[in-house]
Amino acid sequence: MTIDPGSLAGAPETRGGGDGAADALIGIDEVQKALNRSRASVYRYTNTDPRNLNPPFNPRKLNPEYRSDQKDPLLFHPHEVARFARDVLRIKEVTVEVLNSPSTATHQLLSAILEELQAIRHRLDRLDEAPAGGLSTPPALANRFDQQARPAA
Repeated sequence: MTIDPGSLAGAPETRGGGDGAADALIGIDEVQKALNRSRASVYRYTNTDPRNLNPPFNPRKLNPEYRSDQKDPLLFHPHEVARFARDVLRIKEVTVEVLNSPSTATHQLLSAILEELQAIRHRLDRLDEAPAGGLSTPPALANRFDQQARPAA
């Protein structure tokens, strides 16, 4: 069995910091395909409770990710699906493949921002290393600063 969250088109990602594709969440359909089980059996395996939106972790069940509303779809982390397949269903060969997801507009924008910040940082570093003749304070102004900095006697 192979779970490949990186190749899922349009798969939402988890909140918080992560490396993107490794944090891609998968839905019921992808879990059904990965486990080779019917949709109904996947729902039976899932740790849900109509009275509790986010029940505590159950090692004998397939635990979905945190939901903020009852209407939110059930999403699963690929590692949780692999754990469930290995520990509960006793599937011997469980592999989680994480592939690079295609570049999105958000990813491209963040890359452009990162490049711009790196260029700004490089220029600031060059200003710090510039020789004294480059952007130094004129001597008359420097004397004024020295006089103001000294306390009056």
